[in-house]
Amino acid sequence: MNSLDPAHPRFADLQALRLLRDAPELIDRVTAMRLGEELAAQKQLRQSWPEELVRGAFALVDARRRGAAKFRLANQMWFERKGLEQSTPEPVARHKAKRFSGEVLDLCCGIGGDALAQAERCQVTAVDLDPCACLRAEWNTEVYGVAPNVSTVCGDVTQFELTGKSVHLDPDRRQSGQKAVRIEDYIPGPDFITRLMGTARGGAVKLSPAANFVGRFPDAEIELISLNGECKEATVWFGDLMNADPWRATVLPAGESLAGNPLEHVADLAEPRGYLFDPDPAVVRAGLVDLAANTLGLRRLDTREEYLVGDAPLGSPFVQAFEILAVLPNNPAEIRAYFRTSPFGQVEIKCRHVPIQAEDVRRKLPLLGKLPATLVYARIAGRTKALVCRRVVSGDVLCDVET
Repeated sequence: MNSLDPAHPRFADLQALRLLRDAPELIDRVTAMRLGEELAAQKQLRQSWPEELVRGAFALVDARRRGAAKFRLANQMWFERKGLEQSTPEPVARHKAKRFSGEVLDLCCGIGGDALAQAERCQVTAVDLDPCACLRAEWNTEVYGVAPNVSTVCGDVTQFELTGKSVHLDPDRRQSGQKAVRIEDYIPGPDFITRLMGTARGGAVKLSPAANFVGRFPDAEIELISLNGECKEATVWFGDLMNADPWRATVLPAGESLAGNPLEHVADLAEPRGYLFDPDPAVVRAGLVDLAANTLGLRRLDTREEYLVGDAPLGSPFVQAFEILAVLPNNPAEIRAYFRTSPFGQVEIKCRHVPIQAEDVRRKLPLLGKLPATLVYARIAGRTKALVCRRVVSGDVLCDVET
């Protein structure tokens, strides 16, 4: 990492970070503590270490615990709250890294989530304006054993020469402390992204899956990536790293993708049949519900609903299957009457476009049994219905679902 002028506003933070790394005993003691012991322990630890160092150790250990949901080696990594929140989960970063080769510029690298995956197959220059982020990224490359393939540079990414480069960009979405959704609120913003896509040889721009990207990148491929049923990011691929189809939905950890043009696919409609299928959020956000229906031999429940229906269960990462047990009017009294004589004792409530207060509905249901069920509110031929279902995995009805 580039040396930092002592006059830099973050010089003191950088020094504090280095002091923390030089205190492994402190970090180990905080790590070994049980939850709830923090207040008493901090007073004791401050007898041996400076107060600022103790606070830093507790913040690091807390971030490492939360980071375990994203990184397999989180208990050894270097995080802070913002960097962890904005970092790409390891399985998603590894998936994206498969398209890169040779030399890569990882711009706005943060704590290095994408650089770690890229460095397994590329020579990476990881760039960030924050010197502490660069130092954490550098240390994290050591944790993952890829340090020889990564060089970190503290600098303004907008000042780098991009012509002919292979680039990954993760714009800052948390400058104000709140997560930005609109691309206009990213730093760097739309002007730099446009320049990047016009000058670099190829690459990827990481966006929030909720960002206003529809219609903004007509000459690129937009990939929506989900992990364990949650849509994590929209990746805009451009140049020599993009594929021919304009939209792609990738479901992890299955690693399967569905790609096409939403305008070229229309699915037939059907009344509720034996099974209801809820498309993965990546499929929905990519606008590929009709393609998924036609590919899997399913039909849509309604033009205003993403739910699909079919006669038999099927195993596909693109949809979650539910066995339909009853189709009820959207009438609270009739719904309660059904559950009063049912064997169900726990119910998850799902809806996409119907305004339902799930907790209010659940609280009023007479759940006297023990089995789990799913209550889906959806439009059918323009009218709201309540579908009582059981969640299915690999063709077998499960007996334990989240409520």
